[in-house]
Amino acid sequence: MRAFVTGATGFIGSFLAEELLKKGYQVRCLVRKSSNLRWLKDLNLEYHYGSLQDAESLQKGLAGCHYVFHLAGLTKARTEQEYFQGNFEGTRNLVDAAVMYKRDIKRFIYVGSQAATGPSPTVKPIDENHTPQPLTYYGKSKLAGEQYCQERGSGLPVTVIRPPVVYGPRDTDVLEFFRTVSKGIIPRLGRQERYLSLIHVRDLVRGIIMAAENPRAAGQIYFICNQQIYSWRDIAATTLKVLNKKGYHITVPVFLIKLVATASEGIAAISKKPALLNHQKVIEMEQDYWTCSAEKAKQQLGFINQIDLEQGIAETLNWYKEHKWM
Repeated sequence: MRAFVTGATGFIGSFLAEELLKKGYQVRCLVRKSSNLRWLKDLNLEYHYGSLQDAESLQKGLAGCHYVFHLAGLTKARTEQEYFQGNFEGTRNLVDAAVMYKRDIKRFIYVGSQAATGPSPTVKPIDENHTPQPLTYYGKSKLAGEQYCQERGSGLPVTVIRPPVVYGPRDTDVLEFFRTVSKGIIPRLGRQERYLSLIHVRDLVRGIIMAAENPRAAGQIYFICNQQIYSWRDIAATTLKVLNKKGYHITVPVFLIKLVATASEGIAAISKKPALLNHQKVIEMEQDYWTCSAEKAKQQLGFINQIDLEQGIAETLNWYKEHKWM
């Protein structure tokens, strides 16, 4: 079986490409001439040079493929238009191209985000029946891509995956939190404890492939996440335990984070590059609950996370140290 993977040069996509190869798939990855291939260079896979904005390259890349795994997109951008261009328009182009091969394609996997659903109203995890209420441009653009897959992917067996926070080796988003805690600082935004779901990257890609290979999953949406709910305090405490360190709590006022976001956006306007911290990200950070339920994936796919928090953090920190990221 041949799989076509977008976003394979990224954090989650590179792990997915590795796992597909282990399972005997032939893997074709959509890459640009400018793509950094550092995580893929030692893998026995095929590069297809093209772009999600180039319909002809997508049509050629999909030829002969049986599974499509769409992970490419933008998590950081300067404007709403940029988010929609990267996350919606690229998805639309890929779906339109895939429809041409719908008789050959056994599954089209769209890897979205919990941001498309929005936060949970309480600490109780939301399930896939929860009405989406995205708060940010990122979340809205991912939801738009998801809806296009489901509504316009005529004849395609589409499955949508909505991961929560994903961590593990190669990740750069949660890295800053781990760096801060490794210095003995346990940061908390405001005085309210905040809760979340999360998933280790290797558990996530295992769940993605399970969804792709399960006939029951066609037309379905799944949260792929740990069954446990955590607070950021829990994650910090586990990190300190792994490091055999003690820490002290620091409350960071929300207004201070907003000031930093304003400064970052000002720099981004000059540099023409997305800000690492912007007001869109602050909106997500302010929410008390980002929790979701793994029950549907457990019941329909047999998915249960195999990597507990301490094991996952230990592996991640060791990788960061080995590669001098921390």
